[in-house]
Amino acid sequence: MKKRIAIFASGSGSNAQKLMEYFKKHQEAEVVIVLTNNPEAYVIQRADNFEIPTHIFDKYEFIETNDIVNLLKNLQIDLIVLAGFLWLIPNNLLEEFPNQIINIHPALLPKFGGKGMYGDRIHRTILEAGEVENGITIHFVNEKFDEGEIIYQSRFKIGKNDTLETIKFKGQQLEHLHYPRIVENLIQKIKLV
Repeated sequence: MKKRIAIFASGSGSNAQKLMEYFKKHQEAEVVIVLTNNPEAYVIQRADNFEIPTHIFDKYEFIETNDIVNLLKNLQIDLIVLAGFLWLIPNNLLEEFPNQIINIHPALLPKFGGKGMYGDRIHRTILEAGEVENGITIHFVNEKFDEGEIIYQSRFKIGKNDTLETIKFKGQQLEHLHYPRIVENLIQKIKLV
């Protein structure tokens, strides 16, 4: 039986797409659902292109009920992968899926993490700080933004002529290259009960 992955995303879903592509014909794992808090998110179309079901939820369902936990349990999810998901994960999900929720962050944590640090805000802050390198961090999720145990980091140099767009592009290249591979490594470590 294949290991089962759920993806949470809030926006365009380019990382979600890379994961769906990577696991489409994988021997050991598959993406079985994409969940989003944004009914306008392009990730819904991306999931539809792969014939992967989606679930759209609001803050009440996510935080005040066990609906999402029950949905994921019913689907026998082995790993939850956040791919541009902007909300803090509630305790009921963390407790039900200990060390089974991971996130990718477009900076070298612990620098440039925390509430409100996502997307262009991160890249702009990095440029304004005069950093000479940036990268990506893949980490386990806990009850605080971007503070879970680091699983993997990859770096790139920031040149004098780099702009917001070029550092965003360099980071996204690393995300697309490494996230599916790290998810695969983690999936292989999960024992099927």
